[in-house]
Amino acid sequence: MNKEKAQPLLSYISKYITLTPEEEQLLMSQIKYRKFLKGQYVIQQGDVCKHECFVVSGCTKMFHVDDDGQEHIIMFSIENWWTADMGSFITQTPADYNVQCIENTELILFPYDIIEDLYAKIPKLERFFRQIIERAFVASQKRIIRSFSLSAKERYKYFSKQYPEIEQRIPQYMIASYLGITKEFLSKIKGQIALEE
Repeated sequence: MNKEKAQPLLSYISKYITLTPEEEQLLMSQIKYRKFLKGQYVIQQGDVCKHECFVVSGCTKMFHVDDDGQEHIIMFSIENWWTADMGSFITQTPADYNVQCIENTELILFPYDIIEDLYAKIPKLERFFRQIIERAFVASQKRIIRSFSLSAKERYKYFSKQYPEIEQRIPQYMIASYLGITKEFLSKIKGQIALEE
């Protein structure tokens, strides 16, 4: 992979750790760059997640489809965010979640079979990934608390304040699914908020 394509990732990593030019070169020789079209799946429920993915451009959604065919969106990922079914990636067992592109998307893929080798050759990379996973874990814990302690209206206000750039890029029904409500109820909430303002 060339440095130009890897630059967004290298800039992101540099916020956490400092890689030498040799380490950057080694990293770029191991990772893959791939373009996905809108609607394409990065991982499908039931398959084993083989890659940890860094979003260079575009937007993805991670969701679970229940036995009734209902879609439950867990998270969105945009530029400089990560996406994967982490449980499946870490344990190499079938995924509980789908990751699908909402827009044409460019990803940098870290294959599972090279991660341990990379950690051995660049130990600080393990620290980097530990910090990323810790942050994701904390965010998911906080989201669980919000889901049972805040009203739907408060959850929507939090989402639109926290992620304004995501809200402008995705359809309303997806936001509703993420919040655990119907799109009609979301529409009603937005109407109430507009009146309050």
